[in-house]
Amino acid sequence: QVQLVESGGGLVQAGGSLRLSCAASGTVFNVNTMSWHRQAPGKQRELVASIINGGTTNYGDAVKGRFTISRGNAANTVYLQMNSLEPEDTGIYYCKLWMLSAGEFWGQGTQVTVSS
Repeated sequence: QVQLVESGGGLVQAGGSLRLSCAASGTVFNVNTMSWHRQAPGKQRELVASIINGGTTNYGDAVKGRFTISRGNAANTVYLQMNSLEPEDTGIYYCKLWMLSAGEFWGQGTQVTVSS
């Protein structure tokens, strides 16, 4: 059983930074993509950033140039460095794991609140 656990969320002032972490456990195939998604109040869940095995990254338009996704030293960990945070970045941030021939798995989410 695959489980994802996010951490690092919290309250931060506009212009500040946060670093989110996601750790996956269980049966995780080597061919996978890990990503961050968020859901702001009154909005649909959106892609924040994704990273594949080889390190190729993809970012949502709203966070390009401000957020950086990276894989950790552990095999199934991923981070999201969030800089220059804006109130619009407020929301619940979810970590997602996609595995070849296995589908996708989601974490519980971690709250990020950016105050003005």
